[in-house]
Amino acid sequence: MTLFSRTALVIAVAAATATLAACAVGPEYQRPSAAAPAAFKEAPQAEAGWFPAAPADALDRGAWWQLFGDAELNTLLPQVEVSNQNVAAAVAAYAQARALVDQQRATLFPSVDATGGATRSGGRGSTTAGGNRFQAGVTASWAPDIWGGLRRGVEGAQASAQASAADLAAARLSAQGELATNYFALRSTDAQIALTRASVEGYERSLKITQDRYAAAIAAKTDVLQAQSQLDSARASLSTLQSQRAQLEHAIAVLIGKAPADFSLPAATWTSSVPAVPLALPSELLQRRPDIAAAERDVAAANAQIGVQRSAYFPSLSLSGSIGQSASRVADLFGASTSLWSLGVSVAQTVFDAGATRARVAGAEAARDAAVARYRQTVLSAFQTVEDQLAALHYLGEQAGLRASASAAADLIEQQQLNRYKQGLVAYTDVVTAQVAAQNARSTLTQLAASRQAAAIALIQALGGGWKQGD
Repeated sequence: MTLFSRTALVIAVAAATATLAACAVGPEYQRPSAAAPAAFKEAPQAEAGWFPAAPADALDRGAWWQLFGDAELNTLLPQVEVSNQNVAAAVAAYAQARALVDQQRATLFPSVDATGGATRSGGRGSTTAGGNRFQAGVTASWAPDIWGGLRRGVEGAQASAQASAADLAAARLSAQGELATNYFALRSTDAQIALTRASVEGYERSLKITQDRYAAAIAAKTDVLQAQSQLDSARASLSTLQSQRAQLEHAIAVLIGKAPADFSLPAATWTSSVPAVPLALPSELLQRRPDIAAAERDVAAANAQIGVQRSAYFPSLSLSGSIGQSASRVADLFGASTSLWSLGVSVAQTVFDAGATRARVAGAEAARDAAVARYRQTVLSAFQTVEDQLAALHYLGEQAGLRASASAAADLIEQQQLNRYKQGLVAYTDVVTAQVAAQNARSTLTQLAASRQAAAIALIQALGGGWKQGD
C-alpha cells in the first residue's frame, strides 16, 4: 500500500469517526424534580421589612452580616474568607476539581511523543561492523471518542467541579454563620457578666445590711448565712460566665485563622437588635442554597457516568502514526534516505465479559438514582430548616415583650422585698427568693435576645446567604 493510499485510509477513518462522534451514549441529563410549596408555612404575613429576594445562586452573596449593624462584626467576618483553614481547604478542593476537568478534557485530543537515542556497538567475534547509531522520531496516537464515553467523562468532571464550587460556597457560609453566632454569644455573655457583677454588688450590700441587723440583734444569724451564700453563688456564676466568654473568644480566633493567644476581643456595647431578614420564595430557595446546588451537580455527574459505562458496549477505535530517522552520524540523521514512517488503525471489541459491563451500567444507574434521592432529601431538609427558623423567630419575638415585662416586675419585687426586710416586715428568705427570681429574669431576657440573633443568622444560612443591594 502506497503512502497516499495509507493517508487516504486514515483520513476516511477520521471522517467516519467525526460523523459517529456526533452522538453520545447514555441518557441526556435532566434536572431532577423536587416538590416546592407555594409559600413557607411559617412565613410572616405582611410584616414590615420582609420581602421576596431575587434567586441568584451564582451571584455574590454580599455582606449579609451588615444587616446586624455591628461594626466589630463587620471587621471580623471578612477575615473568614482569607484566613479560615476550612475555607482554604475548600478552595484547594475546588482547584483540584478544575484540574481534573482539564485532565479529563485532554483525553479528547491526540497525544504526541518525541523520542531520541544513541547507541554504540562493537566487540571481538562480532559478524557486523561496530559503530554509532542515532535515532530520532515522533509518534502520535488518538482514540476517537466515537460513542461519547470520553465526552460523558468530561461532563461528569465539569459537574463535579461545579459541585465543588458549591461546596466552597457552603463552607464559606457555614464558617461565616458560626463566627457571627459565636460573636453574638460572646456579646450576650458580656451583658450577662455585667448583670451578674451588678447583682454581686447588690448582694454585697444586702450582706452588709444583714450583718448590721445581726450586730444590732435585730436579725438572726441565718439571715447572714443566707446573704453570704447568695453572694458566693453569684460570684461563682460570674466565674462560670467568664470561662464561657474565654472559650467563645478562642473559637472566634480559630475561625479567623489565628491562634487564641494572638487574639483578644475587649468587652463592648452589645447591639442586641434583630434585623428583618429578606425572605425568598420556596422555589427560589432551590437556586440560592449552595448545598442544594452541590447535590444537583452530583446528580449530573452520576448521570454522566452512565454514558461512560455504556460506551463499553461498543467497539473502540485507535489511530496511530510515527515518523523517525536513523543514521550512523548525527549529520545524516535528518536525510530523506534515513526516514521511516508508519500509520495504523486498530479496532477492539469485548466479546465476552460475563456481564461485567452490564453490571457496571446497572451500578452507574443505581448511583444516579441514589444521587437523585439525596438531592430531594437535601431540598426537603432545606425547607424544614427555613420553616424551623421562621417559627423560632416568630415565637422568640413574641416572648421578647413578655420577658421584658416579667424582668421589670421581678426587679420591682426585689427592691420592695428588700425595703420591707429593712422595716422588719418580712423574713430574709423572702428577699433571697425575690433576688433569685430577678436575676433569673434578667439572665433569661439577655439569653432570649441572643437566641433571636442566632435564629436570624440560622435563617440567613438556611436561605443561602446574603443579598446584593436591589435584590
